[in-house]
Amino acid sequence: MTTRADYACRPEASRGRRFPEPESKTRSAYQRDRDRIIHSAAFRRLEYKTQVFVNHEGDHYRTRLTHSLEVAQIARSIARVLGLDEDLAEALALAHDLGHPPFGHAGEEALDAAMQPYGGFDHNAQTLAILTQLEHRYAEFDGLNLTWETLEGAVKHNGPLIGSAVDPQRNRPLPWRIAAYVKTHELELATFASAEAQVAAACDDIAYNNHDLDDGLRAGLFSIDDLETLSLIRPALSEVRRLYPRIERPRLIHETIRRLIDAMVSDLIVETKARIAWLKPTCPADIRQAGRAMVGFSPEMKAADGELKAFLFKNMYRHYKVNRMASKAKRVVSELHALYVAEPDCLPTDWRKLCDGPRSETTARTACDFVAGMTDRYALEEHDRLFNVLSRT
Repeated sequence: MTTRADYACRPEASRGRRFPEPESKTRSAYQRDRDRIIHSAAFRRLEYKTQVFVNHEGDHYRTRLTHSLEVAQIARSIARVLGLDEDLAEALALAHDLGHPPFGHAGEEALDAAMQPYGGFDHNAQTLAILTQLEHRYAEFDGLNLTWETLEGAVKHNGPLIGSAVDPQRNRPLPWRIAAYVKTHELELATFASAEAQVAAACDDIAYNNHDLDDGLRAGLFSIDDLETLSLIRPALSEVRRLYPRIERPRLIHETIRRLIDAMVSDLIVETKARIAWLKPTCPADIRQAGRAMVGFSPEMKAADGELKAFLFKNMYRHYKVNRMASKAKRVVSELHALYVAEPDCLPTDWRKLCDGPRSETTARTACDFVAGMTDRYALEEHDRLFNVLSRT
């Protein structure tokens, strides 16, 4: 059994919930957070939200739900090795994609463009809104009333949002939704998040890179031979071919990708342990105040990871077949949002009650929340109902 690290978050030392509640007799505070996330409507909708391929393009491509489960599995394993709180790492892994709109990055780009006059759209900020406002399940509060540590990790898992530690490449104005929330509930945006949150972020990187490779190969966007140019993949691919010279293509792909995941996980653990040994943290606050991420890849793996990302960007995310579907998806999202803003009476009754007239800021933000919560399938059906005059409403 792994010893709990001094710098791990401890549920009994949690800063608590915004709305006080009696503690569970059978679950820790972070286990309770995880369960509330899993039982949320937003989590269920991830089944029909996609990352690269739109939902109707195939049953075997990753969805936001399967991706989140894969991230959670890797995060628990790494948290266990590092002596961190596995339940907090799992909760953050399961929550990290809740704020994504339909159609992956194409949908987010369309919503962000449509919302520029009103502060833009950011999926991490939308995740915070879901966790604190948009889920309507409990009698005494909106949202899920999660612990401070889970909310902090959901907002800051990629690093500080303000202050000198912000990565200049990611530096952008603070999303309006986060800025509004922290006026009443401080999340210490200038510091790094917990080690558990940093693990969840790194595992997101591991999962989507390797599984996008799998989906891209499955879709025929590139071949297995194309991957031999990549320094991270070449050794794994060679080993599988040497060990199993007659292996079928699907097994070749799987055996290669499982080795890639193992290589990235192993590198992350070794590098993180080295950083921890350098810092010598004695409590979670030391991780937050370190001035740099304590969980991360070695320089060599980071370079190889960058090479893989560049390959996927060129050969998958910008493939003409993906571009065509993304173009359609952007039009669906843009047209739905524009129609609701101009004609809020077309919104369902509960949502229409939140509006204050056509083309207002409140209406635009209400329409944005409604569209962001849609699944790929629902967005396509709703677009057909509203724009196809022959469609039955």
